[in-house]
Amino acid sequence: MYQPPDDFAFLPGVPTSYVLERLATADGHEVSSGKLASPESSAALAVNTFGWFHERPDRLPPFSVLGETISRVTLVEIEYCARFPWSGGKHPWLDAWAETPEVMIGIESKRFEPFRGPKKAELSRAYDRPVWHNQMAPYETMRDKLRSGVERFELLDAVQLVKHAFGLVTEGRRKRKRPYLVYLFAEPTEYARRPIDDSSRRRHRDEIARFAAAVTGAEVGFAAISYREWLDSWPKSDSELAAHHAAILKHFNP
Repeated sequence: MYQPPDDFAFLPGVPTSYVLERLATADGHEVSSGKLASPESSAALAVNTFGWFHERPDRLPPFSVLGETISRVTLVEIEYCARFPWSGGKHPWLDAWAETPEVMIGIESKRFEPFRGPKKAELSRAYDRPVWHNQMAPYETMRDKLRSGVERFELLDAVQLVKHAFGLVTEGRRKRKRPYLVYLFAEPTEYARRPIDDSSRRRHRDEIARFAAAVTGAEVGFAAISYREWLDSWPKSDSELAAHHAAILKHFNP
């Protein structure tokens, strides 16, 4: 099993062996590359936040932006592969994953990525296969507009979100559960010692809203919320959860 660098520590209550095993399985090479130990690691924020809930899935606070009552969560994973309906090629990896008896939620977590430069709009013709069903037309339209350049996003990785949605709809039909894609984002004030101004953060939110409007009505429900907004909604009555909340804010300041 991979081991983290000597100067890296997981937050209290995060199951280290489980997290390292999941990271070793995923295709991001976060541990072996040393990226996990970086002060700017986006993976560190996600695995520490959600890894804590792996052994406590029923205590995962809900995402109010989903717009409906979600029953108690029974499963929380990190680094979950939602496979396409074919065997070869690359398949999308979600940063975190949650399930209830009725729904499944794939979570894409972002920290500094939106502010690291423009995103490439590359989608192979494999995504044109007629396997997504009619209720995915909004994502297929977005796929085509991204490829043609009609839709452009500078801060939001819309291509990645489309791929995730295609993986989620396949997984949802396989498990017979309603699929959701949640975009959970930090809003840092600086990156690589350079300030990130308010206008860039607003532009990121504007792009999220534009993407959300475009994919409304699809089988994969899309919603977005910032880490701060989500953390602010956590119940204060659970002392262990409150301690985890405080540790996330202290170590990652999302």
